[in-house]
Amino acid sequence: MSTIWIITKRELRSFFDSLLAYFMIIAFLVFTGLFTWIIGRHIFMMKEASLQSFFAVAYWALFIFIPALSMKLIAEERASGTLELILSKPVSDLQLVAGKFLAVFLLVTLSLALTLPYYITVASIGPIDHGATITGYIGLLLMSACYISIGIFASSITGNQIVAFLMALFIGIFFHLIFGLLARYFPGIIGNTLNYLSLSTHYESVTRGVIDSKDLIYFFSLISLGLFGAVTVIAKRNLTN
Repeated sequence: MSTIWIITKRELRSFFDSLLAYFMIIAFLVFTGLFTWIIGRHIFMMKEASLQSFFAVAYWALFIFIPALSMKLIAEERASGTLELILSKPVSDLQLVAGKFLAVFLLVTLSLALTLPYYITVASIGPIDHGATITGYIGLLLMSACYISIGIFASSITGNQIVAFLMALFIGIFFHLIFGLLARYFPGIIGNTLNYLSLSTHYESVTRGVIDSKDLIYFFSLISLGLFGAVTVIAKRNLTN
């Protein structure tokens, strides 16, 4: 665990040293703040004490921001030649991937924690469903973890950060949107399968205040699949080098 934490701290330091972390946090707060309080179906237009408008815009904001954060995680190490140097030390492929995953997850968690004033403000305006709000934040964290794992997998495949970014978006859009759209046009078992594969289905279930075991199984399975894919790609390339 200490090795994973060392990698996590190293990655977090690189985010803040490059100002990427500050940019991401500020952009996320500005974007979600505008659509929560001023633009579109904001809180005052809905005329109810609810953070559903925030959860709706954060769902899309994190979908874009996370690939931008994760695109460099492995790709940069590979392009600069430091990946082989790191793995020549007593660091396993799994520890490397887990440390980088945790770094981005903590950065996203910090960004969401900074939106808690939204929660406090809305709660002071009127009666708010605290259970649905808490599970809404949990849903965002679970969704983020899925896209971080997909982003790390994409970053492990290529040494080009832009390609990794586009690849993560391409894979993610299927879970984020396409599976859900296709499920509407296919009846029976195919439609049910596509609906289950849709991340939005499970996210919406959690944000309604219901945390079901099937939703947790889905999220943790997708996270594990992405991380396992990244570890496998790194291990395979190490064997061929």
